[in-house]
Amino acid sequence: MAPHNWWLFAGGMLSAVASLAHLGCIWRGAAWYRFFGAGERMARQVERGATAPTVITLAIAATLALWAVCALSGAGVLPRLPLLYPGLTIIAAIYLLRAAALPLMLRTMPDRSTRFLVTSSAIVLAIGLIHAVGLYVAFRHGAGKLG
Repeated sequence: MAPHNWWLFAGGMLSAVASLAHLGCIWRGAAWYRFFGAGERMARQVERGATAPTVITLAIAATLALWAVCALSGAGVLPRLPLLYPGLTIIAAIYLLRAAALPLMLRTMPDRSTRFLVTSSAIVLAIGLIHAVGLYVAFRHGAGKLG
């Protein structure tokens, strides 16, 4: 099925890739947690065999996978989900708020590299903007054009 909304399709695919990257951290271990900027404390917990990093990372991966499903539903690739428009609005807002939190994160997360925080904020800003444009396109064409 071809997407009706290429912006939401792209947003869904980007959320899916982010979900898979988080699962990759669980699979590949502490080196991947370090590479993706989870912080030294989290990587050391992984090395000690603590379950908290896995639980946290699984929760993030599941959330991102759900967001991918929502965006793909909005794109018309998957069946329409209930409360799709408000859900996608919240998803876009969370991505954009995460990006806007960069200054706070730079001050309160000294164990994370500045490069990681800036890069990850730029990525979530792009994904949030892609979702927002997809929502704008859907809204401009009427509620029937979402999903």
